[in-house]
Amino acid sequence: MENVNIPFSSIKNWPIDDRPREKLLSRGASFLSNSELLSILINNGSKERSALDLAKEVLKLGQDNLSELGKISLKELLKIKGIGQAKAITILAALEIGRRRHGSVILGKTLVKNSREIADYLKTMLKDFNYELFAVIFLNRANKIKHFEIISRGGITGTVADPRLILKKAIEEDATSIVLSHNHPSGNLIPSRADEDITQKIKMAASYFDIKVLDHIIVSEEGYFSFADEGMM
Repeated sequence: MENVNIPFSSIKNWPIDDRPREKLLSRGASFLSNSELLSILINNGSKERSALDLAKEVLKLGQDNLSELGKISLKELLKIKGIGQAKAITILAALEIGRRRHGSVILGKTLVKNSREIADYLKTMLKDFNYELFAVIFLNRANKIKHFEIISRGGITGTVADPRLILKKAIEEDATSIVLSHNHPSGNLIPSRADEDITQKIKMAASYFDIKVLDHIIVSEEGYFSFADEGMM
């Protein structure tokens, strides 16, 4: 039998009810599949493939799992034929918004009560990175989070935190206490000797400015480790 090439059909040529944008307008975003939602972000396809086709290939990078998709890099996205820099940036921006939305629940609380609440937030913000990050949460007198900031980025096995930068930011934010944090991409939650040393170094430096270091929390996909809970503060 002779091979028959099926001509490429742009989404614009599809029936109106099948087009992702029109479907969202008529039925709502919840009725769209992940690939259809992603195709709206991609906006338009290439000469050979529709935006929906490209969206499906992007999802394959994350093993068709949105949580895994959050870990992909710009470089990985650009390997897909038809995904240029503009499309890749749009996708990464949307993933970051989703990450921040998920993590914003604790930021809306008037009071941080325990390490688990902070750890849940940190896991959301740091879990998708395959290299270590050192971050700090800045709190006011009422233990309400005022600001979260990634202080430094490191390699797969470590990062460096400069106490001067941390305290400078704490003073700028008028914070009375801080929570140190970093991720362990390996999944191992046991603190290293270097983790213990930097914690004590920052704690001592902060005391000169009447700023309390409440905790140092290590997070990974396996869970979290709290210095305060373990009596190491």
